[in-house]
Order: sequence, then structure tokens, then C-alpha cells
Amino acid sequence: MHKPLSETAPELSSRTRRGFWLWLLLAVIIVVLDQQSKHYFNTQLMYTERWNVLPFFDFTLLYNPGAAFSFLAGGAGWQKWFFVTIATVATVFIVYWLRRHPEQRLFCAALTLILGGAVGNVIDRLLHGHVVDFLLFYWKDWYFPAFNIADVAITCGAILLITDEFLRLRRQRNKEHAAD
Repeated sequence: MHKPLSETAPELSSRTRRGFWLWLLLAVIIVVLDQQSKHYFNTQLMYTERWNVLPFFDFTLLYNPGAAFSFLAGGAGWQKWFFVTIATVATVFIVYWLRRHPEQRLFCAALTLILGGAVGNVIDRLLHGHVVDFLLFYWKDWYFPAFNIADVAITCGAILLITDEFLRLRRQRNKEHAAD
């Protein structure tokens, strides 16, 4: 027999809270990994120095005052606060969504990756005025813009978020077809 809702609500509430804190802990782990890796390369390499790892991959030290692909990198400094503001607003929304939906694993994993990456890059902007990048992929004369662990987390989070939305739409469509 099912328990009355009043008896199960506190149990669900504590499980929901625990899930929320686990997602936040994962975001903190991403920030720590990102910041430690940036600190390592920032102290071990000179600016623009490259350590060849594979024929298509180097560790290098580059600074990006802009966003992805150096978007707005040529700004006069205002872009730092622009990107910090965007990341701060995104952080508030992400924490809200994580708190409301901690049981939606794919959705929360996506948000957690984005949160960890955004916070990691904001720390760089506040400490250094730019983002520290150190991963460089290339082929012959073609170079993909250098990036970091935070960027990887944000990109993977965005891919998971899109995947989650497609799966949600498919479930919704299947429900509608089953109701017909």
C-alpha cells in the first residue's frame, strides 16, 4: 500500500536536496580540474610556447580576452565584464534548474558541465583579465583555436543539453502517438 503524500514528501525532499548538492559538487570538481590545469600550464610554459604531444596536438599557452573563437577579443576591456555578467546570470539560472530538476540526470549533467566550465572561465577573467588556453589541435597549416578544460566542459554540456531536448521531444511525440 502507498504511503500518504505527507509521509513521502520529506523523503523525496531530502533525496532531491542530496541530488542537487551532488550536481553542485560535480561542478566544483570541474572548476578545480580546470583551474589546476590552467595553473600548471601558466607556470610551466612561456606565453605561446608549445610542447608537441602528437603530430596534430600540442600543449601551448595562449590567452583569450574574448569568448569562443576569440569572439570580441579585440574589445577595449569592456568584454571582460560583459562575459562575467553573462556567466553570472547563466549560473543563477543553472543553479535554479538544478535545484528544481535534480532527478533528470541527462539534463542536470549537461547543466553541471556548463556551470563548471562557465565558472572556471569566469575565475580566469576575474584573476587574469583573460582566459588561459592550452590545448591546441591542428593539421598541417590548419589550427583549431586553442581551448581549455572549461571549454571542453561547456561544449560537452551543450551537446548533452541538445541531446536531452531531442530525447524529450521524442518521448513527448511517442506519448502523443500512444494516446491516439
